[in-house]
Amino acid sequence: IQERYKNDKQRQSEEMMKLYKETGTNPLSSCLPILAQSPFFFALYHVLSSIASGKKIGAIDQQLLDSAREAHIFGAPLAAKFMDSAAKVESLNASLTDVRIVTALMIVLMSASQFFTQRQLMTKNVDLTVKTPYMQQQKMLMYIFPVIFAVMGVNFPVGVLVYWLTTNVWTMGQQMYVINQNPTPGSKAQDAYLQRVLKRVESSGQVRGRTQRRTVKAIVAKGPDRNDIERKFITGLSKLGLVAQEDGTVKKGEVVPEGEGSAHKRQQPKRQTKAKRQTTGHTPASSSAKGESAADSKTSLEKRDASQDDKPTSAGKSASGSSRQAKSGQRKGPQRPKHPSKK
Repeated sequence: IQERYKNDKQRQSEEMMKLYKETGTNPLSSCLPILAQSPFFFALYHVLSSIASGKKIGAIDQQLLDSAREAHIFGAPLAAKFMDSAAKVESLNASLTDVRIVTALMIVLMSASQFFTQRQLMTKNVDLTVKTPYMQQQKMLMYIFPVIFAVMGVNFPVGVLVYWLTTNVWTMGQQMYVINQNPTPGSKAQDAYLQRVLKRVESSGQVRGRTQRRTVKAIVAKGPDRNDIERKFITGLSKLGLVAQEDGTVKKGEVVPEGEGSAHKRQQPKRQTKAKRQTTGHTPASSSAKGESAADSKTSLEKRDASQDDKPTSAGKSASGSSRQAKSGQRKGPQRPKHPSKK
């Protein structure tokens, strides 16, 4: 779609939406994890804010409230905020300095983990041959989101920041595993993954693990539709004297050299300059051929003249001549002499 309508952005968008509709793809599906976490996030924020104010909420009685107010992490209460006053923090049996140090450290770690997670997606797990109009927007959001979270973090309780930080770290680790084991075709991650598989095949002589066999099987099934990275992997196997099989395994086999079996291309004559073509055109053979053709034409003219002289003239014929002997395209009867210029 991008290649066909590269000069028509509106048509590109229309075709993309049509493709989404045909395949049942929702471009906003990536927002689903964030939307699913939102109820828990706001509920946690509301509960911790109520605990900091000393209010009982829901099933929390006075005993649970006192226990929650005494909960600390690295000396900072879970219900305290970066912007809280010193008196409010002291009521939670903590110092304002400890709260701000822990809060600032968590905000930095939270923003860094968010940035690193987005950067992995943009740099390692993106098909290098595909350029969508949304890629530039995603690059901008990669830098904007950490700043937004850092500004918002000063207004959240420490407990919310702990939840946010652990979620980001878990997502980052999960994403690293997926990128390393199941990368997007055509991405840098796929290149690194196939190089690791190639090294293991070189050392052991076989493809190990179901995941790797499934990857090799998918590459073999693509056939001529493989991307450059997958062709590089197949070439690497060929250099080792191995051939990938349809079931995802490899075995030794004869490697067909590139270009063998294809039709022999006819060698084109070497291009010559105009002066050289004119020089080579006047060869003795061509001169003799021209001389022979000139002699033949001269002989034929002499024979024709002789045959015309041998014909008897008829006195009874009129000046206009017979209509049957009149040539096509000429008028019957005496002809007017043509003007010398026309002749």
